[in-house]
Amino acid sequence: MNKILVLCLFLASLISCSEDVKKEVLKKPNIIYIMSDDHTSQALGIYGSRLASLDPTPALDKLAHEGVIFDNCFVTNSICTPSRATIITGQYSQANGVLDLEGHITPERQYLPQEMKSLGYESAIIGKWHLEHEPAAFDYYAVLPGQGKYHNPTFRVQGDKPWTENTISKKGHSSDNITDLAMDWLKNKRDKDKPFFLMHHFKAPHDDFEFAPRYKDYLENTYIPEPASLYENGNNGSIATRGKNDSLLQVIGSSVGKRNTIRGMHKRLWSDIYTRISNPDFDPSTKIHSNMSENEFKHATYQEYLKRYLRCVKGVDDNVARLVKFLKEEGLYDNTIIVYTGDQGFMLGEHDYIDKRWMYEESMRMPFFVRYPEKLKAGIRTDAIINNTDFAPTLIDLAGGTVPEKMQGHSFKTILETGEEPEGWQQSTYYRYWMHMAHAHANPAHFGIRTKQYKLIFFYGKYWVDTKEPNATWNKKSWGNAFEMDTPAAWEFYDLSIDPQEMNNAYSNPEYSTIIKKLKKQLLDKRKALHEEDGEKFPHIQNVIDTHWDD
Repeated sequence: MNKILVLCLFLASLISCSEDVKKEVLKKPNIIYIMSDDHTSQALGIYGSRLASLDPTPALDKLAHEGVIFDNCFVTNSICTPSRATIITGQYSQANGVLDLEGHITPERQYLPQEMKSLGYESAIIGKWHLEHEPAAFDYYAVLPGQGKYHNPTFRVQGDKPWTENTISKKGHSSDNITDLAMDWLKNKRDKDKPFFLMHHFKAPHDDFEFAPRYKDYLENTYIPEPASLYENGNNGSIATRGKNDSLLQVIGSSVGKRNTIRGMHKRLWSDIYTRISNPDFDPSTKIHSNMSENEFKHATYQEYLKRYLRCVKGVDDNVARLVKFLKEEGLYDNTIIVYTGDQGFMLGEHDYIDKRWMYEESMRMPFFVRYPEKLKAGIRTDAIINNTDFAPTLIDLAGGTVPEKMQGHSFKTILETGEEPEGWQQSTYYRYWMHMAHAHANPAHFGIRTKQYKLIFFYGKYWVDTKEPNATWNKKSWGNAFEMDTPAAWEFYDLSIDPQEMNNAYSNPEYSTIIKKLKKQLLDKRKALHEEDGEKFPHIQNVIDTHWDD
């Protein structure tokens, strides 16, 4: 009898402990990580850019003002696949192996969802994935194949067939479809006895900026403010990005106007616009208005480009508003951490550039804010430097976990909670664009360091291997399908305190020689600490670095 009593008490204690654990897990905050593709900080009202007067993101701005806004959030490699790999792994590109658009992350290296599941979360990813392998570390997924389609998209889902063959098709615009799928999972498919971790990834506003038809008149008769550097680029750049006597301007960096003869926004836009313009002076064979000056044509192209882009942004903002409304109706809003960011920045005509890839501000800077009223005070704004290796560690920390040692990023949970940088917090961030002269965007490979005041960039511009280095390899598909050419090596330096638009490369200014020397030392130390040195894997690159380090 005593044994039975003891056994009953033991079982009761187990049940009680199990209930306590379950209650503890349910106390954890839900987390929704929202990321839009190429949504740059210039296109959010909270960052006060020239576009802020257009009020492009009222729903996102409201959400941001209820939380913590970061003014110095940066990407470590401004291109879709590497950035997403960094966010999932908490590692820089060389550590996680995803240097370019052909990179991938296998399920065993999908560290962020693994860690969240170990903390009792049910995890899901919906929308753009772009990391090739099945996102099998998530409990649920509905992801676009590759870039996916803007209209009537197909999604890959779990099923009995090989993962690429299990699909569902949707009608309508991808931004609406992704939000529909997210709300359906939250309401009908998840385990409501667990907290949830949802990665909600919009395809928009990635090019070709195919907006939902309901936005066709949005901003139609509105003048879109233009950056001065669209027309006059001052002393931005170097021989690495302009060539000797500007000889490379027609090839490097895809343009808004006709500067880049191979890839420019005008080639993307006017090819379908000319069919709806009844103008006898319009030349469909060259896709330009024959009576326009170069600046007039650039102006017309920019206005069309930005309106299409901002219509896609409008679709994102409206869908975030839909999601917020749903969370409120479901009683989930106040116990859910909401994070918003882009997967990198994007050039909106600055320096006559489109696309990303550059270490210049508009491409490197990411929008980033977090709302969680239970623990985070509204209205905090910080200039603390963070980058996308820090996202996974912070999410894990917010969920009550311990950051794995294999992650190179650092949790900024303390900054979220206090608005203050903890002692020893990073005062700079490292950047590296690995691809070289790729996809006709034709950006030279480069790396550099950015502090709160200064930016130092080294364009090494070499991937083509000579016979002395037969074992050095590179991904030719991503690293040079436009031109098999080296580009000149050169340094660029910008004092952002007086030149925030990066219009004056002051590398040759002797007044900055001491500062540049210190930055080079910091850059060397950071490359060593992050295992970013090239001697072992890419000796031909390291040779260029060594040769030109003291130029």
